[in-house]
Amino acid sequence: MEKIKLQNRPFGPFPTVLVGADVNGKANYATLGAYGVVSMNPVLYISLKSTHYTTSGVKENGFFSVNIPSADLVQKTDYCGIVSGKTTDKSNVFTSFYDDLGKAPMISECPLNYLCKVIQTIPIFDFEMFWGEIVAVYANEHCLTEGRPDPLKINPIIMMDTNYCDLNHVIGSLFKVGQSKSN
Repeated sequence: MEKIKLQNRPFGPFPTVLVGADVNGKANYATLGAYGVVSMNPVLYISLKSTHYTTSGVKENGFFSVNIPSADLVQKTDYCGIVSGKTTDKSNVFTSFYDDLGKAPMISECPLNYLCKVIQTIPIFDFEMFWGEIVAVYANEHCLTEGRPDPLKINPIIMMDTNYCDLNHVIGSLFKVGQSKSN
């Protein structure tokens, strides 16, 4: 198979998330694809532009939420990435709820929510990467199978180059599908 060299930039795929933070006493949400797992410990990272409105809320409160939207929320998710909380109140785009800690808003409509406490911040270029210890996880009951989040029921949004995509099929089980590979 022939490879074609492309431009030096990330094309994806990236899971699309909505990061929540209280900013000036209001829930605010930012759309991003710069999110992921740091290690096998309960730690996630997000990367926000230093000038973003949500960034100031994460820094001020020391907490953020990561909300996994389903594909049917693509319009509202994209809207939160288009408009800035500096000029537009995004607190009513979704129904917000708070954990007992009350530190960062989470989105009821999103099938899966993580509440994270900032444990480290790393500036990189004009972004800030926040590492957050997961202090609470919430899931919509209808998106669970045998008590665990089901990706096909969640149907998360994936960013790839200039498009949003969803999931269609499970193609293998993690750490199992490769066991049948013959040498």
